[in-house]
Amino acid sequence: MIYLLLSILASTIIFVLFKLFDKHQVNTLQAIVFNYITAFSIGVITYEDPINVHAIVSTEWFYGAIFLGFLFIAIFNVMAITSQRVGLSVASVATKMSVIIPVVFGIYVYKESAGLFKIIGIVAALLAVYLSSMKSGTRIKNKAYYIYPVIIFFGSGIIDTSIKYIETTYLPDNGIPIFSATIFGFAALIGLGTILIKKLQGKFKFNPKSLIGGLALGIVNYASIYYILKALDHETLESSTIFTVNNVAIILLTSLLGLFLFKEKLSTKNWIGISLAVISILLVTAL
Repeated sequence: MIYLLLSILASTIIFVLFKLFDKHQVNTLQAIVFNYITAFSIGVITYEDPINVHAIVSTEWFYGAIFLGFLFIAIFNVMAITSQRVGLSVASVATKMSVIIPVVFGIYVYKESAGLFKIIGIVAALLAVYLSSMKSGTRIKNKAYYIYPVIIFFGSGIIDTSIKYIETTYLPDNGIPIFSATIFGFAALIGLGTILIKKLQGKFKFNPKSLIGGLALGIVNYASIYYILKALDHETLESSTIFTVNNVAIILLTSLLGLFLFKEKLSTKNWIGISLAVISILLVTAL
């Protein structure tokens, strides 16, 4: 359970950092690229065995790591577009509602428990995510923009499901650091390619603050992935429980931090969502 709590804490700090990026005018794209470079470096440093590139390429999880690296940065970019054109709350809801995909996968493929309390808890969790994230006046004005939250929903769900599948099927006990590093490494390469294109187009201007922001973000981003993998590796915790509690707890904490640190206003609907979040966690974990 400690690994799950650490993953939740790290993911919540990511939210705080993004808020601070906006406040201190940090270039988000540059910070994201530096973040992936930092996370990649941490994975390489913390890997206890000698680095053997040929051996890594030969692993069964290597191509899965490439796929996830691409998805990581692609879905982030779609989230940025969604936040700008539709609204941050819509992007948040689409991301967290995607928990249903790995939950159903865990129950169906791994035959995880699906008792009455757990099902009620999962439904309550979905309602909690929606109610606590949605802000008044949020609606999609251009129907063409509906595709963005749909992409986020399926993309985020596929990421979580793939992480669980690879961890269960292919990853050795000591393979979490190098697996995580490989994912972040390919995400960094794609990000650097994007920056190079902008540089060639004359649209790139280095933002020194993004280096510091990316370093901080990379540390907690790596921790969020590392600890969720460690939690999924736990024998007594089911993936459907882990993903539900993880997503709902992040929504719960970020909502409360938004209230106390950033003075965000919460509506009655948001408070009902927060209350449901607590109830859903109790129901899902009461097994």
